[in-house]
Amino acid sequence: MQQLPEPLKVLVGQLSKLPGLGPKSAQRLAMTLLKWPEKQTRDLGQNIHDLRDKLHLCDRCGALSDTDPCAICINESRATDTLCIVPEWDAMLALEEGGFYNGQYFIIGGLIAPLENVTPEQLELDKLKQRLLEGSITEIIFALGTTIEAENTVSYIKELVKREFPHINVSRLAQGIPLGSDVKFVDKATLRQSLNYRQKL
Repeated sequence: MQQLPEPLKVLVGQLSKLPGLGPKSAQRLAMTLLKWPEKQTRDLGQNIHDLRDKLHLCDRCGALSDTDPCAICINESRATDTLCIVPEWDAMLALEEGGFYNGQYFIIGGLIAPLENVTPEQLELDKLKQRLLEGSITEIIFALGTTIEAENTVSYIKELVKREFPHINVSRLAQGIPLGSDVKFVDKATLRQSLNYRQKL
């Protein structure tokens, strides 16, 4: 079997490290890039290079942005008293795409996960405290998911807030039966959560 030329082999090796791309998919992608016009491939390479130079983290919320502070943090039409805490930037993007939240965000940079050696000290909790010390936040909304790691993280931060900022209300995204679901088809863990977080009518 013929070996790949070295430059192509190197590129395939790099592409195959991307999520969802194995060696075969990476090779197909590399071959597609070779068929592109030269300017198009050079522009792609330049755009990848520019990611490092033009993107940085917003100093207030931790989002990836080409400005600091980011567009959300400087948007004067957004509420300044609610702070939605998310684990990573993609969670913030998902909430923003919905268009139903108009407050502030804070990205903590992950979830507490002892088995993966992620401790509270590795999260952006000092920055969170600095943000809360500004005094404008009256409610924190946790949007961390429903995993064990998310639950542990919520408990840890909730205790921190209760201890150091007792005037701030703490809430979380509702958990339970999805819209359009029939109770008989819902798993036991979701039913348990639905009962625990039931709402008054």
